[in-house]
Amino acid sequence: MSVVDEKPARLEPAQVEAFVGNAHGDLAEVERLLELEPALANASWDWGGGDWETGLGAAAHMGRRDIALFLLDNGARLDIFAAAMLGDLEVVGAMLAAYPTKRDELGPHGIPLVAHARAGGDDARAVLDLLETAEVAG
Repeated sequence: MSVVDEKPARLEPAQVEAFVGNAHGDLAEVERLLELEPALANASWDWGGGDWETGLGAAAHMGRRDIALFLLDNGARLDIFAAAMLGDLEVVGAMLAAYPTKRDELGPHGIPLVAHARAGGDDARAVLDLLETAEVAG
């Protein structure tokens, strides 16, 4: 069997649920859990009905910049929702230019992109302005 054929063991569901749940607001616990299992950085949890969420997604809609940046520094994959909360106008603008319908896409728990930008506060003001302008224009 080659290295490519070998698959790591599945993550424990309770560990994934705890990680994603804590990513809504407990940086210390996120740090602790990620130290125990680095693969949690991109693990996702289904809260039911296909409501999938990663730790980064949780941090993004809660406006937890500290948790989001920690996760990104530890291998989490950036998405448009986290980019909006972080105020990354270049990323959000490029995504919307390439895929304009992403503006109306819903994130975890059905939370719209514009709400993620609002959760980012002053750091996300330029992204919020872009999205609110698009709401008026659309």
